[in-house]
Amino acid sequence: MTHPPGHDAPPPEYPGPPPTYPGTTADTAPAYPGTPTDLAPPYPHVPFPPPPPAYPEALGPAPAPVPGRPGHHPHEMDFEQRRVHLTARQRGADATALSRLLVQVPAFLCSLAVVTGFASAFFGSAAWLPVTLWVLSGALVFHRPTEGFLARRLLRLRVPTAAERARLEPVWREVTARAGVDHQRYELWIEENDGINAYAAAGHIVGVTTFSLNHLPGGQLAATLAHELGHHTGGHAWASLLGHWYAQPAELTWRAIRAMSRLALRVARVISLPATGVLVLLFGCGLLAFVAAAWMVVLPMAVAPYLLALVNRRSELRADALAAGLGFAHPLAGVLHTMRAHEEAAAGPRAARTGGLTKLLSSHPGYADRLQHLRPYLEDRPPR
Repeated sequence: MTHPPGHDAPPPEYPGPPPTYPGTTADTAPAYPGTPTDLAPPYPHVPFPPPPPAYPEALGPAPAPVPGRPGHHPHEMDFEQRRVHLTARQRGADATALSRLLVQVPAFLCSLAVVTGFASAFFGSAAWLPVTLWVLSGALVFHRPTEGFLARRLLRLRVPTAAERARLEPVWREVTARAGVDHQRYELWIEENDGINAYAAAGHIVGVTTFSLNHLPGGQLAATLAHELGHHTGGHAWASLLGHWYAQPAELTWRAIRAMSRLALRVARVISLPATGVLVLLFGCGLLAFVAAAWMVVLPMAVAPYLLALVNRRSELRADALAAGLGFAHPLAGVLHTMRAHEEAAAGPRAARTGGLTKLLSSHPGYADRLQHLRPYLEDRPPR
């Protein structure tokens, strides 16, 4: 073996064994500060979530793990900055949102009558002013400072910390980018809660629980946020809040009437049994007379809870479809499987099932129904 000029012999060997750095061995590289040593999420003291339950064969095969990353959760995703093409129509009102507003019309009319009556009693000829202000108050649904007040005081949400925002914003930007929506149109909020859940409220609020943020893989968190984005782009969130707001005067009046009726019956019971019978007869006759005179309002209000529940269930399926259409069908199915498993573990399989009036009044469809509607997306077939 020959050597180039000036290098006639190999360099001398290093005397003794090669040096080792503190905390390492000769055959392992030193671990630098901040280098992840496992597959845990980027939050300290938070265990990596267990893999989702196996998909039923009828729903198609589960996605394969990422090649070259053994043990990597199949619903974990990498979110990178990319060019965003915004759609011309950022939000709207689909059939379920319009149906909700239509169902709430009788309650709105009753509330209008209540507000007009009180305004006439206290303001006289100027009653039109408070009535007009009440009608226009629905615009506060889209007022950002008012939304912040609602988020903090009513929904018990808080602003994300720096670490939470670093985890949440890349996922949200990916979701909105796929939908062609400006991510800055909405505000992200956090709820301290140990359940898997998220919220779409008012005109611009998107809330997510701490459990969902810290435990769901990136793909499942994106699917959850995409579902809530579907509520916003379909108009479900603002229509729901508007209907609830305009129904409040009628609901509060009805509660006051019921409370006074119960109090009158208790007093009559103390006085004498005949007095109780007379009150019951008077209340019953008055109620029948009111129903006969205003059946066109009473009947829709009696049916409204069932219609609203039906509209809510349809809106959930529409939001699922939007999330699936953006490419989050498999992660969304994983979220639904996990939620069903948590509910069955907490209440038992039989308690998790609903039937009869409970099912008719439920605001969310059953997990089996939601997975059934996701099947075309899971099998890579165009939905019907």
